[in-house]
Amino acid sequence: MKKIHDMTLEEKVGQLFMAGFQGTEPSENITKLIRDYHIGGVIYFTRNVKNTKQVYELSRDLQKVAVDAGKLPLFISIDQEGGMVARITEGVTLSPGNMAMGAAGDKDAAYRLSEIVGKELRALGVNMNFAPCVDVNNNPLNPVIGVRSYGEDPRVVAQYGVEAVKGLQAEHVSAVSKHFPGHGDTNVDSHLDLPVIAHDLDRLESLELVPFKETFAHDVDGVMVAHINFKSIEPDNVPSTLSKRIVSGLLREKLGYEGVAMTDCMEMNAIIEYYGIEEASVMAIEAGIDIVLISHTFERQYKAIEAVKKAVESGRLTLEQVDRSVVRVLKLKEKRKLAESVATWEETAALVGQDEDLAVARSVSEKSMTLVKDSGTFLPLSASEKVLVIAVDPNVATEVDETLATKVTVGTYLKAALPYAKEVSVTVAPTEEEIARILMQAGSFDKVLVATYQAVANPSQADLVRKLVASLGDQVGVVAMRSPYDIGKFPEVATYLVTYESRALALESASKVLLGRIEATGKLPITLLDAKVNNG
Repeated sequence: MKKIHDMTLEEKVGQLFMAGFQGTEPSENITKLIRDYHIGGVIYFTRNVKNTKQVYELSRDLQKVAVDAGKLPLFISIDQEGGMVARITEGVTLSPGNMAMGAAGDKDAAYRLSEIVGKELRALGVNMNFAPCVDVNNNPLNPVIGVRSYGEDPRVVAQYGVEAVKGLQAEHVSAVSKHFPGHGDTNVDSHLDLPVIAHDLDRLESLELVPFKETFAHDVDGVMVAHINFKSIEPDNVPSTLSKRIVSGLLREKLGYEGVAMTDCMEMNAIIEYYGIEEASVMAIEAGIDIVLISHTFERQYKAIEAVKKAVESGRLTLEQVDRSVVRVLKLKEKRKLAESVATWEETAALVGQDEDLAVARSVSEKSMTLVKDSGTFLPLSASEKVLVIAVDPNVATEVDETLATKVTVGTYLKAALPYAKEVSVTVAPTEEEIARILMQAGSFDKVLVATYQAVANPSQADLVRKLVASLGDQVGVVAMRSPYDIGKFPEVATYLVTYESRALALESASKVLLGRIEATGKLPITLLDAKVNNG
């Protein structure tokens, strides 16, 4: 692998950037960024994924572009957190998400699943996972973290985060703790605007920073810095990503972290609307960031690279500062053996989506099912009963969800077991007409099950549940397909089951609970303040 003293300024600056691109094959733009701008890595989104073989071939071909051009091997990264945030969802072992993991309470399985995910990603040519999300979710109204968090207890989040780091890195996939210094107590999505947090350093030390410090102690390869302003540390209203006080001061000097620090995507509104891509990229490197992530737009990508190069040539950025970051990047590429030869597809296929690995994910999913309230009369659903299943169509709740591609519902599994079951779907924000239609039908059924999706953020969905309960009482039950906080909008419901996600595996597990085939043993990893619950 090329050493730093053999590199030109252009090659050094390029290594400080990671780029996204369109398509399921190497595009003209990403090829140009690799060959001419010497970028250090790429990031995959759903737009880059068709199936596992195609991902394998894409990774192989991208690395070949770099090798043939005499460039350093690439970081190939992805957001494969599990649960609702995953880019590869078919043909692999899709892990339950973090909050489901916390509810399951099985730390050994958390390590094993991360190891499986790491094995499969590495086999497909992906060598960096933007996971684990170690934000402490202590704000029920957080629009972007929620079930991506292991829970509200920083010690528990730290324990699970460490297991995820260890599992991924055991398979030579770099883990990246995010979103430093903590995104759990925001009520603004940084994709849309700049969140501001007023907590002082003592509070951060006792809560938000706890999981990060633990993953640092266990040598996590990378940390992703959030586009959040922490007023008590950075009074100038600068996002953490661009703040020397946060990156060089808090992260490097106070916490002593020596791994690779990278930005969240710099095309989020919290950055692009306030600074522009060129100035923001220079500010990030000035602050002490090692890798700048620009996920979408080619023009912004190459202009940012050129801006950083010009900043070095003008003296605004020192070559020593650039070199420090390049050394971290090169050390990590060597540590994770990015230059290793690629296995054949046949060898890769034997490692991905194996039955024994899927069984681990299924076990965790079943353990995560959480029966928050139980009327004692609603469950289990019986084959002799007429059951109406009202399925709310899942939607992309935040930009990081991207797409859901839902092919099944909880009703899919219930109808296979209940001959008198009927399923109807409603939109995530049902209209008055939809609600009236449902209420007209519901009275002719023995039981009504509502599968909610983010009712906490969709008032008319919660209104539907309240009206059903007012009309039918305890014969109404709810299964929350994402946010456990939904019940706060209809605390009068007597039976309430939480799945934490609407992936097929979670819906299958929920159906087993509803039919009495398994017991719901999950425990809430967060506190529900708006409803009396029977779950510890």
